[in-house]
Amino acid sequence: MKIFFALFFLLAIILAAYPFLDQSENSEPLSGLPWQIEVMADGSTQVFGLHIGNSRLADAIEILGDDMELAIIAAPDEVGSLEMYYGHYKAGLLSGKLILLTDISEQDLKRWRDNSPISEYMATGKAKKYTLSEDDIYLVLDEVITGLTFIPAVNLDEEVILARFGMPDNRIESDGVIHLPIRKKA
Repeated sequence: MKIFFALFFLLAIILAAYPFLDQSENSEPLSGLPWQIEVMADGSTQVFGLHIGNSRLADAIEILGDDMELAIIAAPDEVGSLEMYYGHYKAGLLSGKLILLTDISEQDLKRWRDNSPISEYMATGKAKKYTLSEDDIYLVLDEVITGLTFIPAVNLDEEVILARFGMPDNRIESDGVIHLPIRKKA
């Protein structure tokens, strides 16, 4: 009887561990990671399922979800820019902030700022956030995404970046921040 329980216990352990033993055949590769950038035939890029220069803000909501803020961000002497901001975006194993940008005319930005029901200073105290009116949101969602910034919640040092992604195309240093742009070809 002891042998039966020992074999039963061993079999239970093997069955419990089975999903973890052979990950190569059954598991799908991670997707949606910030460095998984597809270069399209026309030279534009696609990342996070968004085709930069083609996808619209409404597409971003459909693909990324509606847990975001949509506002005009402007410094005191600027017209500002329209930003769709995901404060808690998860990209594969990484989490961080995701900001989508558009290229809207100054005239539209001014009109939408004037229609804003709420404006408040950002945490820095230097820029203001203008919340869009209900009527303007529907117009704004049709705007094309022209830029995207993902800011990981983890600070990666240069050594880790080089080991994981290889040598950058170039190195940009600005205001004490180092940018290592790497463009992967699909």
